[in-house]
Order: sequence, then structure tokens, then C-alpha cells
Amino acid sequence: MSSNDIAASHLPPDDALRYELHNEVHARPSARIRLPALIVSVAVLNEGISREAECEHLRRLPGFEDLQVDAMQGNFLRLRGAGHTVKWERHSEFTRYAVVQPLPTRALLGASEPELLSASLVDPDWLRQLPGRTVAAVKLVMLEHDISRPEAVLALGQQWFGGRSVVASMMGNAESGGHSMVVTNFRLLPSGFERILVIAPPGTSPTRMGRVSQRLLELEVYRLMALRGLPVAKAIAPVLAQAEAGLAAVTLKLEGKLASEGELLDTLIHVAAGVERATAEHAYRFAATQAYDTLVRQRIAELREKPIPGTQTLGAFMQRRLSPAIATVAATAGRLASLSQRIERVSALLRTRVDIATEQQNHQLLAKLTRGQDLQLSLQTTVEGLSIAAISYYVVSLLLYGAKALKSAGVPLNPEIAVGLLIPLVLWSVWRATRRVHAKLHGRG
Repeated sequence: MSSNDIAASHLPPDDALRYELHNEVHARPSARIRLPALIVSVAVLNEGISREAECEHLRRLPGFEDLQVDAMQGNFLRLRGAGHTVKWERHSEFTRYAVVQPLPTRALLGASEPELLSASLVDPDWLRQLPGRTVAAVKLVMLEHDISRPEAVLALGQQWFGGRSVVASMMGNAESGGHSMVVTNFRLLPSGFERILVIAPPGTSPTRMGRVSQRLLELEVYRLMALRGLPVAKAIAPVLAQAEAGLAAVTLKLEGKLASEGELLDTLIHVAAGVERATAEHAYRFAATQAYDTLVRQRIAELREKPIPGTQTLGAFMQRRLSPAIATVAATAGRLASLSQRIERVSALLRTRVDIATEQQNHQLLAKLTRGQDLQLSLQTTVEGLSIAAISYYVVSLLLYGAKALKSAGVPLNPEIAVGLLIPLVLWSVWRATRRVHAKLHGRG
């Protein structure tokens, strides 16, 4: 029975991501590095570079012509060649290639700026044609030497770097004196590479050296990736300053009622559009800078450095120069977020002003409508009064004609007096009939 069958018989069905997430801790295992060793590491940005293109490039290595893309789905691949190993790691923004090989004897301690280009067991053209744009390139030299006297070993390390100033530290538990020493100067050579030297006592395990190499190489890549947010922060600083000035002008006009709502809204929309565009374009870069800086701090902590008299540690040197850049990026990100919030508040104030103005207009319109209704009612009352007078006049006229007709027929009657006496009755009858019609039209009987 297979392990999957056993799991299926004892557990509920697996989540679709269970094995992928569980095996993530094994996605990038540390190498076993036997000293002395030379590690050539190159990290390239992989935007627009597919796995197929990277696989095609790996196929150019001797003995790996049949490499399939399926073997690269785990984002990590180790290819063992003749006397060397090639590691491929794909990350979200960059891909790192590392060649692990023996160190030539001419590059051991005692040498001064040893030449390493010709020592590569991988075709230099293969490195030069890696798909992507280089973001970090490091030659990490790891060798054996007694480190019980750190100051003397540091002098040899400084000689190895040509006598130039270096930063260095002991790595490992301070109680035990440290398990190795790291020396570097963080300088790019004409070849495009920088160099890091690690000195470990004889007998150091390959597993420990693998972990040390991984931390140092990741530290340098993450440091440079974190700094990618700095040029962006500097570039959008004028844009943010202009947006802040525009927002201040809108707020001033809004406070002093110096412009119409339409003019203020147009200006505010223009400012908001610029801020939102900057946010959409650069928010990811700023967030990535913070994430990479966190990784840098973690890797520095994992080194457990112990200072060597006369030089700075890697962590102190790096943080002293990295912190201002990270602070600038963080301040710019906060400034961008603050602008968005301030625009929302000004928009709310402007909406309140528009609502108040609209409510005032509605009140004025209702007042006009009320006055119109009052006028209409007055006019209607006047018309009704005139109608009563007119109807009464016609009724009286008819009665007068009738009375005259009766007089002509021989009835002893004075038409004018008789009709005159009937006028109040006619007026009351017409008024009463009008009220009934009015009440019937309004549904009141």
C-alpha cells in the first residue's frame, strides 16, 4: 500500500494545496559545500522571462540538453556537472543562478586580489547570456584556516582584498568564539562581480558551509532588491510635492469660498488622479522594499555576528547605509498614503458643501413653489368671487325679464322691486351651489 493510500484511508480528502504548501519548507534546500570552494552567483530580474526561456538556457549546459520544463515547476533545481554544480532558483521578481566548484589554489589565503575569471568551470558566455537583467553578481570564496586569532586572520583577509579597507565579523555563537569569519568590501570589480570571503576552521561540516553561503548570498540579493525602491521614491517626490500644493490650494479655496464647487471639483479630481496613478504604479515597489528589508534584517540576525576589533561588522555597515534608503522609501510610501486620505477628507468636505448648497436651492425652490400656490389660491378665490357675481347677475337678469313678462300679462307687479328683493336670495343660492361644487371636486361630499 502506498503512502497516498495510507493517507486516504486514515484522513479526510486532502486540500488541493496541502502537499505544495507542506513541501515549501524544502523548496530551496541548502547545498553541501566542501572547502575550499568558489561560488559564482548571479541574480537577474525575470520580468517578461518565462520558465521555458530559462529552461532553454539551462539546456546549453553540457549534459543537460534533454532538460524539461516540468523539472523546473518547483522553483528550484540543482544540476550536477563535471566537478561543479549549477543551482537555479526562481523568485517572484528575480532568478538566481549559482555555480559551486572547487577553489583554485592560487586564490587561497596569502594571495592578493587573486584572478578568478579563468577559474570558472562554466562557459563565461553562458553566464553572460543569462536571460534577464543583472541585479546582483557575487563571487563567494570559502576556504579553511585556523580562526582562533581573529585579528591575524582578518589581516590575511584584508591582504586577500588587495590591502583595501574591509568589513568583517565572526559568525556563530559568541560563547564558542564563532564558527567562521566573513570578510568583504561591498565593491564592484571591473568584471561586474563583488567578492565575499568566508574563512572556516578545518573540519567545518559541508552542511554548515552550505547554510552560511545561502544566507550571505541571499543577504546581498535582498539588499539590492530592497534598494530598488529608492530611485522610485526620489523620482515621484516632485509629483507628490505638486499634488500636496494642489490639495492645499483646493483646501484654501474651499475654506474661503473663493471658487465654485465645479471648479474645486475639477481641480480635486486632477490631483486625485495623479495620486492614484502614482499609487497604482509604485505601491507594489514600496511594499516589496519593506518586505526585502525585513528579509535582510532576518538574514543579518541569522549570521549572529561578533565584532572583530578594528573593523565594522557586515550588519552594522549594511544597516548604517541601508536604513536611510529604507526610511526614505517608507516616508514616501506614507506620504503617498497620507495624500490619498487627505484627498478623501477634502472630497467629503466638498461633498458637504455641495449638499448644503443643494439643500439651500431646494429650500428656495420650495419657497417659490409655496408663494406660487398662495398666489394661485388667491387668484382662484378671486375668480370664484367674480364667478358668483357674474352668475348672480345673469340669474337676476333672467328674473327681471320674467317679472316684466308677468307685468305685461296683467299681473300687478313691480318688476324692479320684486327682483331687487330677491337679489340676496339669489346671491346666497349661487354661493351655496358653488360651495357644493367645490366640496364635491375636493372629495368632501
